[in-house]
Amino acid sequence: MKFYRADQYQASCEALFFRYKREIQQLLPDAIIEHIGASSIPKAVSKGDLDIFVGVEANELELAVQILTTLGFQEKVDTLRTSELCMLESIADEEVACQVVSNRSAFECFLVFRDTLRANSSLIQEYNELKMSCEGRPQEEYRRKKSAFVKQVLAQI
Repeated sequence: MKFYRADQYQASCEALFFRYKREIQQLLPDAIIEHIGASSIPKAVSKGDLDIFVGVEANELELAVQILTTLGFQEKVDTLRTSELCMLESIADEEVACQVVSNRSAFECFLVFRDTLRANSSLIQEYNELKMSCEGRPQEEYRRKKSAFVKQVLAQI
């Protein structure tokens, strides 16, 4: 795994987010569309990918997933899939993922985690150190360590 400093990727991720936000908003005008993930957290290191939160009403989630496929997304395999969460990934060359979430569900934790790190520079530093310790390591190891960190942060709220 390779990680990038914020100044190496965040500006391009932000521009890409706004492009996708416009496109998603046209198709899902009532959706909550937020920039999440490391690229949305100032000074956070990242793999350079973009994560987008798409919040919809529970009874609209499956339709929203279907609609987002028209923008070049497909359901991400080997990830958690529930009636309140569907993770999509771009089939284009861009490293973009959408987390389609039922509004008012536990999966709004993506927003809570982002906001908690944005408000705490020491957590950002700890998150960056965790990521950098995984550089060159297997992706499974990174995912395991990242998951434990996210759970630890959310448990303190």
